Amino acid sequence: MTIGEVEAANRQRRQLADQAIGDATRGDWEAAVQANRELLELGPDTDAYNRLGKALAELGRHAEALEAYEQALSRDATNRIAERNVERLRVLAQRQQETPEAVAGDGKPEKAPAALFIEEMGKTGHARLINLSGADKLAPLSPGDQVVLTPSGDHLMATVRDEEIGQVEPRVGSRLVKLMGGGNRYEAAITIVSRDEVRIIIRETFAHPANFGKVSFPGSSTSRGGDVRPYMKGSPLRYDDEEESEEFEEEPEEVEELDTTLPEFSTEPELEEELLEEP
Repeated sequence: MTIGEVEAANRQRRQLADQAIGDATRGDWEAAVQANRELLELGPDTDAYNRLGKALAELGRHAEALEAYEQALSRDATNRIAERNVERLRVLAQRQQETPEAVAGDGKPEKAPAALFIEEMGKTGHARLINLSGADKLAPLSPGDQVVLTPSGDHLMATVRDEEIGQVEPRVGSRLVKLMGGGNRYEAAITIVSRDEVRIIIRETFAHPANFGKVSFPGSSTSRGGDVRPYMKGSPLRYDDEEESEEFEEEPEEVEELDTTLPEFSTEPELEEELLEEP
């Protein structure tokens, strides 16, 4: 190939990748499948396989999604996004084989609004869930699914579609329980999910006057420099969270972490790969 032909091919790849990400951002999963398949016709691409898997999973085409993620894993055995989703989809496949009517009847969790993934100092934070539900309840979940937070005594419980999936870790949960008792309100969404790990992003949506001067997430963004920071790096849910080591580094005692993605607000080169990819 000449230099001009190589440049033209690379340009076409970038255009198809941008199109696939845009389709996913709008929730047009059929179009996202088509764009990623066209991109893969130009040659193998790990990110495209991950995006294709995400789009197919959103359409409930789990067997095809599993195949796409397995292709990504065959190209990169250390790809954590593909690895997590292969594990999750295998659980779903087994569950469908055992009780096909149960899986067929499952409703899709509601997706969280894109604005939730924009980090604002003191108003957004991240947390791990503990005391997780069984793998069968976690398997149908994916990054971007909306989570409802409900106080239970001193604990803060997380539910998706009225199914309890775990408890917000105490360092974050206990503080929010007190603030919710004073009238604050919060939204949350999944950023990472596997059979033994779930992480969520939490955003304060209303601060009651009774809690004046009390910050929901002390220091949540100070170490990252800037009052507002986008989480979506390339696609609406990042198809999962890949750079978790950066986002989940340990922070001061009361602060916790989390991660997701959202393209339109991105100032960083890459969700290339949530909240669409983790994603």
